[in-house]
Amino acid sequence: MHAVEGESTVVTVGKDSVSAHDVLAVARGGARVELSAAALDGMAASRARIDALAAEPRPVYGVSTGFGALAVRHISPELRAQLQRSLVRSHAAGMGPAVEPEVVRALMFLRLKTLASGRTGVRPLVARTMAAVLNAGITPVVREYGSLGCSGDLAPLSHCALVLMGEGEAYGPDGTVRPAGELLAEAGITPVELHEKEGLALINGTDGMLGMLVMACADLARLFTTADITAAMSLEALLGTERVLAPELHAIRPHPGQAASAANMLKVLAGSGLTGHHQDDAPRVQDAYSVRCAPQVAGAGRDTLDHARLVADRELASAVDNPVVLPDGRVESNGNFHGAPVAYVLDFLAVAAADLGSIAERRTDRLLDRNRSHGLPPFLADDPGVDSGLMIAQYTQAALVSENKRLAVPASVDSIPSSAMQEDHVSMGWSAARKLRTAVDNLGRVLAVELTAAARALEIRRSAYTSRDTDPLAPATAAALAAVRAAGVGGVGPDRFLAPDLDAAAALVAGGGLVGAVEAVTGPLA
Repeated sequence: MHAVEGESTVVTVGKDSVSAHDVLAVARGGARVELSAAALDGMAASRARIDALAAEPRPVYGVSTGFGALAVRHISPELRAQLQRSLVRSHAAGMGPAVEPEVVRALMFLRLKTLASGRTGVRPLVARTMAAVLNAGITPVVREYGSLGCSGDLAPLSHCALVLMGEGEAYGPDGTVRPAGELLAEAGITPVELHEKEGLALINGTDGMLGMLVMACADLARLFTTADITAAMSLEALLGTERVLAPELHAIRPHPGQAASAANMLKVLAGSGLTGHHQDDAPRVQDAYSVRCAPQVAGAGRDTLDHARLVADRELASAVDNPVVLPDGRVESNGNFHGAPVAYVLDFLAVAAADLGSIAERRTDRLLDRNRSHGLPPFLADDPGVDSGLMIAQYTQAALVSENKRLAVPASVDSIPSSAMQEDHVSMGWSAARKLRTAVDNLGRVLAVELTAAARALEIRRSAYTSRDTDPLAPATAAALAAVRAAGVGGVGPDRFLAPDLDAAAALVAGGGLVGAVEAVTGPLA
């Protein structure tokens, strides 16, 4: 079944792929995980094939050999349990800060999905134990550094596998880090003694980078809609023209994302008494690019997001392991663990996030500059000179934009050889995912600053409007302004401690409150 993010429900993992919705439900919503009977049967069948190979005298990679550059050694049966323990212990070599629990839950759920495919050859017991750990609210401590994004996210997954063995550290249900053995005992979960191939199957996947991709796609979808709203608010506050948003203009350049963003902005601006006055008090032939080209830039990002979702869906339908048990019973080595497909789109999204923030910052700067704001006070200050208004809010925004430009430098073009040159080309997909998470967070804050400035500018326009019988603001932008004020973001007036206002605006953006307030007027936005 498909779960709903934020709801505590049940996600059943079968032999087929899970959805992005399911990943979000488990990672962020605390959904309970169950394994289907078909999945358990499929795992038992593929395990029988692994057991048969383990009994043969010939060496089989991953079953009766060492790993990586050490795969040349044939391991005797009495040492194979030790081989699996040694693999997990030695590969759990991450360093640095602990990554977010939602990332670890996504990673574990996606590895469980692959185990349930029946292509890895693990016993059903291993999958049941992983599901039990997730359901008990036990989250392994995974460190920031250790994955090169090839042979899978080895170190992060190994820290998770270590917990299944009753070793290492994990967050308990209360968020406290404790020894994994204690947490498993309290939850009534018996640690797993790994058999042939099982250690390898637990650590050989792209699950960490994929989980972060799925969550980034969900977050960016909300932020692209948010950016259309803030761009529309800025256009209205700058007395710009909405004629550039006409659908017939976007139909002659048929990029779907561009049309969606333009349609969103038109909906938000419907009924405005401020748009279309670009020939009045401050005549200009056209609005600046940051205003006029907002749909083109945001739309290109939307199309990039659609491509990233396509890649994520393909990866969600994959069973990434090496070697794999094929449907005809053959056990074959492969290179499917290479993270390049995921790494590329993680980097593409970082570029899109950086550029979306860049154009939002340019609109903010225009709102604050009296020479380009068409009648607004300098820095939207109450008493310019005595008050600085939002001057330094733009500095903060610019710092975030600058960092996102640095984060847009792709990780996936880098490679560093490892494992005695056996693993001589790697994807760096985990690194691409980690920097994208920072870029997405930064983008939310950038849009929050534009929202704060646009809301204050609209408030000034409203107060200066000559007719008191009608509200000059579009109903949707008026709703956005009301949501901003209700969230605790202060309006026009003498300078005050500004950081709490910006934090409140950022929370409104991150929680989806701004989009919800506007959609209550416009109906669903793309």
